[in-house]
Amino acid sequence: MHPDVVPDCLKCLHADAYLLAFDKPAGLLSVPGRGADKQDSLATRALAQWPDARVVHRLDMATSGVIVLARGPAAQRSLGAAFADRRVDKHYEAIVDGWPDADSGEIDLPLAADWPNRPRQQVDPAAGKASLTHWRVLDRGHGSDGQPRARLALTPVTGRSHQLRVHLQAIGHPILGDPLYAPPAAATAAPRLLLHAVALTLPHPLDDTPLRLHAACPF
Repeated sequence: MHPDVVPDCLKCLHADAYLLAFDKPAGLLSVPGRGADKQDSLATRALAQWPDARVVHRLDMATSGVIVLARGPAAQRSLGAAFADRRVDKHYEAIVDGWPDADSGEIDLPLAADWPNRPRQQVDPAAGKASLTHWRVLDRGHGSDGQPRARLALTPVTGRSHQLRVHLQAIGHPILGDPLYAPPAAATAAPRLLLHAVALTLPHPLDDTPLRLHAACPF
């Protein structure tokens, strides 16, 4: 087997004694869910080859791209602290419905769980947690249906659940292929959620040296 491929075709981007990085495919859970039908996950597959692999963060099941696991408890604590202290730079790409009026901007809207409609999240000025996303237009074009579409570079400063999906929907540019937040025309305009974690830069647990991990956008 090629060294960068683990069982079940999971692509490994980086592996050393302290951490593992993978290019998670869309449609795969980051960690096991409830029920026998939700046991397959990136973490489960990684554990089959690296028994000391430990979860540090997650990507939505529908989101693809760079995800990191720690090796052992010390590395897990180090990486967990880096994420908690916002010392990890996260970069995504998405294709959204419509063209933003500007070429770049930020979305500063507090988010909270929409409890009656879980797992949906919502903008909640009263009870929401502070949430900040920077965005920049990479390209403007049209879909096969002739509708305007834009490719955006996204940098979440905070890491709330569904943050990018809710923030973009809130400013009128939902991500294509999003069944939770996009209107029907945009939700069915792509066969998957067009959101990909392109890169992570984080302090390595060994010596805090910046480590940049990259996975090319598949769409």
